[in-house]
Amino acid sequence: MIPGGLYYTREHEWLRLEGKNATVGITDHAQHELGDLTYVELPEVGVELHQFEEAGVIESVKAASDLYSPVSGEVVEVNEELADNPALANAEPYDGGWLFRLKVQDAAEIRDLMNADEYRNYVGEEA
Repeated sequence: MIPGGLYYTREHEWLRLEGKNATVGITDHAQHELGDLTYVELPEVGVELHQFEEAGVIESVKAASDLYSPVSGEVVEVNEELADNPALANAEPYDGGWLFRLKVQDAAEIRDLMNADEYRNYVGEEA
């Protein structure tokens, strides 16, 4: 499940651009590889992140993994529901399981991300 209209990173985060804001989450592939999520540490609202900078941590029954920001920007919202229910990112990785929202600094950074077809090929090469 790799929806079109999103942008993807090599670390398996997705980004949905919504005007000057963007929503970030982990891909279905990432949640499947990690297994049942047990803990999510998200950035604080107001923090400035740079493209590909570490933004948090996600832990599962299998492993812990760093989360990265697909683009530079200011964190304007985090998904508070994940604190009590990290498995929401397993069940709905592209909907209710989003991680955080950014006010994008430089939309040109999108060029450094993959579209759905490119990400599908990237995941296929990893397998």
